[in-house]
Amino acid sequence: MLTVNHLSKSYADTIVLRDVVFNLNPGDRVGLIGPNGCGKTTLLRLIMRLETPDTGSVFLDPAARAGYLEQGLEYAPDATLADALRVRDPRADAVADAERLADDLARDPGQMHAYQAAVDHLEALGGYPHPSVRASVLSNLGLAHVPPDTRVASLSGGQKTRLGLARVLLTEPNLLLLDEPTNHLDLPMLTWLEDWLREFPGAALIVSHDRVFLDRSVNRIHYLDLHSHTLREYAGNYTAYLEQSLAERDRQWAEHRLQEVEIRRMKQDIARTFEQARSVERGTTSGQPGPRRYAKKVANKAKSREKKLERYLESGERVEKPKLSWQMKVDFSQVPVSGQDVLRLENLSVGYGDRALLRGVSLNIRQGDRAALVGENGSGKSTLLKTIVGQMPALGGEVRLGANVRVGYLAQEQDVLDPLSTPFDSLRAVAPMNDTDVRSFLHYFLFTGDQSLISNHLLSYGERARLMLALLVAQGCNFLLLDEPINHLDIPARTQFEKALTNFEGTALAVVHDRYFIQGFATRILAIADFGLRILDTD
Repeated sequence: MLTVNHLSKSYADTIVLRDVVFNLNPGDRVGLIGPNGCGKTTLLRLIMRLETPDTGSVFLDPAARAGYLEQGLEYAPDATLADALRVRDPRADAVADAERLADDLARDPGQMHAYQAAVDHLEALGGYPHPSVRASVLSNLGLAHVPPDTRVASLSGGQKTRLGLARVLLTEPNLLLLDEPTNHLDLPMLTWLEDWLREFPGAALIVSHDRVFLDRSVNRIHYLDLHSHTLREYAGNYTAYLEQSLAERDRQWAEHRLQEVEIRRMKQDIARTFEQARSVERGTTSGQPGPRRYAKKVANKAKSREKKLERYLESGERVEKPKLSWQMKVDFSQVPVSGQDVLRLENLSVGYGDRALLRGVSLNIRQGDRAALVGENGSGKSTLLKTIVGQMPALGGEVRLGANVRVGYLAQEQDVLDPLSTPFDSLRAVAPMNDTDVRSFLHYFLFTGDQSLISNHLLSYGERARLMLALLVAQGCNFLLLDEPINHLDIPARTQFEKALTNFEGTALAVVHDRYFIQGFATRILAIADFGLRILDTD
């Protein structure tokens, strides 16, 4: 269905992909993983012919109907739900050809061959679009009851992701290319998507950093290496990949250590042989040709061994030392101590205008709590956080922050970043640091060289997420309000962030749907349902 042949891509002098080869067939559900910036999105865009490779090719079966979910799909400012759902079915041209030739056939029986060819082509593409598909897709994705004139800009992050999925599924694809399809999705929607993918008869290539989702949805992993820019295939789900890759790394370390011992032994042997030849020369004179000839033979033997070692060290036979992965460093340790009562909500109602999303919410967050806020997309989670930080007025009730509470807010939409600023200037604006300290601090968040001077709007989604975390850490906040904090972060960065929160001495309230993250993070789970808030057991 899809064949990628020796694909390579560079931007200026920066290599992104090198000699990538793989196939996708019906029934394949492949997780495409790798660190931020390794080329995952670039690979999808090359497959969709939105970019041109430097070398290599992409072959799509003529019967393939590709559906591509872009990461962070943008719409016109005034676009409505109805506008966004006007998608062109790839079968439209085949349908038009078949219907035109049917009319021609009624007038000219000689068109039978052409008509049959058009019908065969349409059937190969899946036949006529089924009239019930639209209603089914919108219902399954929870969009059936959203008014068509609703502006896309007013939708929640999860609803926007559902809308992107709807645009893809309305065309009834048999080849899916999904770039971060789980971002912002609530738990019921994640479960639905996992179940749907398991039954999907076509092929799917899915970029995701959600470890539970990958475990439940894919049967193969493709890993893009940031250093070699090559792709490696692993059988099974994410857990199987992790076991295989860790075992490979352990074997490589063991082989590398044995190799280093052997190289050291060979160097010592060569040095001893050279010293033996020099010792004979020092202990003899030119009047003793026999011993001198022997010393020369010994020296030649040492040179031969030395050249053999040099050839080995330069050859591909040598086991390379495993590269240490450079991971984001997050340290929340230096935070001021707050009072025991961090946040108190009293009979709080939040929403937009006259539309209340939550009513009569009362809650007390204590120092050291790590609360996960869950609920369906559009239920009011982000609105609640915005009300707590004062970005939106409460419709009723009261929000009280405790003594010495310093709030750090990480927004879901990344709209708190000044698009015309840079990571360097953004950090200088919130923290009293000199130029050297700013660069060193940003280095912990994987901004190197001139990356800190790039305009924020040119950063990738993952880079923006890392920058927002950097700003949060730099401000020394002791109460973190996190709205989908790990969206767009790769798996190593998520792991580091989870470790940092474990050691964080302050308090955190996080809107999050990543089940792996919730399990390791939450001491309390707060669930929004029926316009209210209730506390769930964390067991």
